[in-house]
Amino acid sequence: MKIHVPVKKIREDAKLPYSGSEYSAGYDLYACTGNGRSVIAPHTSCMIGTGLACAIPEGYFGALFARSGLAAKEGLRPANCVGVLDSDYRGEIMIALHNDTDSEKCVEDGERIAQLVVMPYLAVSFAETDELDETHRGDGGFGHTGKK
Repeated sequence: MKIHVPVKKIREDAKLPYSGSEYSAGYDLYACTGNGRSVIAPHTSCMIGTGLACAIPEGYFGALFARSGLAAKEGLRPANCVGVLDSDYRGEIMIALHNDTDSEKCVEDGERIAQLVVMPYLAVSFAETDELDETHRGDGGFGHTGKK
């Protein structure tokens, strides 16, 4: 099943999201700053534009993930690890890339910088209560089951 996502180019040289293969979940997003390139100092983050805005359908959101090759080979990943592109946002899709290395990194316009996965979500309502139902786990968390 495919859903329709309208995309608007904010900059003429922006590239539309692209799927690398027929069954890829993620669609590559490309740097498009209008400056030609962005320089990211060691251990800092830089906002990099894609030159695109979109209208994610209601009931869905865009999850912005790292490109595994860029993260593993170049040390560049989204600063917030996973970004959320809400269905009511109409501004430019921006990627906060973080440089995990000890050297300066350059990102050229036209370079793939992240991937977008459109996913459904459940709208919920929260209700305050004095008691929660009991479970076997209870309040155990943060490694309570051990390492092995």
